[in-house]
Amino acid sequence: MFELRGKLTKSQRLVLGILGIIFILAVWWGLAEALSRKVPVVDGFNTELPSSLTADSIQNTVLRDSILRADSIKFANAKEFRKIYPIVPLPTQVANSYSGLIKDDNLLGNALRSIWLNLKGYFWAVLICIPIGFLVGLFPLFRGMFSKPVDALRYLPLTALIGVFIIWFGIYDEMKVAFLAFGIIVFLLPTVISRIDDVEEVYLSTVFTLGASNWQTIKTVYFPAVMSRLLDDIRVLTAVSWTYIIVAEYINKDGGGLGALIYIKRRLQQVPDMFAIILVIILIGFLQDRIFVYIGKRLYPHRHYKTVLNGNNEVRYGIYLLLLIFTLSIFFAKLPMVGTIALIGALAALVFIVFGEIKLQAALRSQS
Repeated sequence: MFELRGKLTKSQRLVLGILGIIFILAVWWGLAEALSRKVPVVDGFNTELPSSLTADSIQNTVLRDSILRADSIKFANAKEFRKIYPIVPLPTQVANSYSGLIKDDNLLGNALRSIWLNLKGYFWAVLICIPIGFLVGLFPLFRGMFSKPVDALRYLPLTALIGVFIIWFGIYDEMKVAFLAFGIIVFLLPTVISRIDDVEEVYLSTVFTLGASNWQTIKTVYFPAVMSRLLDDIRVLTAVSWTYIIVAEYINKDGGGLGALIYIKRRLQQVPDMFAIILVIILIGFLQDRIFVYIGKRLYPHRHYKTVLNGNNEVRYGIYLLLLIFTLSIFFAKLPMVGTIALIGALAALVFIVFGEIKLQAALRSQS
């Protein structure tokens, strides 16, 4: 297990994965205990604000010093104390906070809203990056004109531009989606151009020998080669996309979303709830990453399998149908019956995927 770039068996990966989680939880628990503090158990003492002091009372604000002095006396005379965790909560506190988040704060609804905004940002970014990236990457005219400005996009301070996006789009969903899409474009557009440069010369020489036209070369060589690798780059941007969507949701907490929920919990100093929401974002990001891996394997099986597997076409049709439904939901969201049509189409797509996956797994078992 200490060999450089050595391989682990399935059982070793399972055991070491469990040990890793236990180690992280132990470190988390130790940090929570190390940063905890004790407060007196006395009537009228508040750990977040001085006792009896409310933000809406001018009279209490004037009497702040006397209130603090009274609390100090209570603290000095207290005989019983309890431990609190104001900086890092215990894992058990975080786990227990989910019931309240689901029941009182609509955690599921806010998560779905953030996921929808995230996917819309991805959609517009990919829709813009692919055609522009191919134009700049393939044709010397456009490369000479725009390659330097595209490279310069990497150095934009995106969070500093959020004020500009507020002026352009307001503080509602249009701004959030535009800001997220732009944040992805900044990284994805230069990557598309780089992936075009990475296409191996042997494939280009082959299609040239066969007499392929420019359009045929783009369709049969450049597009499959670039898109199969671009999915890996999109996976890497998952963390970036969630960072920007959370920042955008901070601007308008009334719009909902996980970022707005974190903002509210921060104002209320409900640290366990904040950690619980962060763990939800991590889980969503992990699942999103796995979905991109699955899509890459099924749309471009030549990168993962040596032969064409039975059932892969049905899975591809299902994925294409889901992408089509998603596109229609964005462009025609306000039309009547769109939701019903999208639901029926999504169910049909899932039937295709499940049916194809059953055939594909059977083909894999027959090969092993």
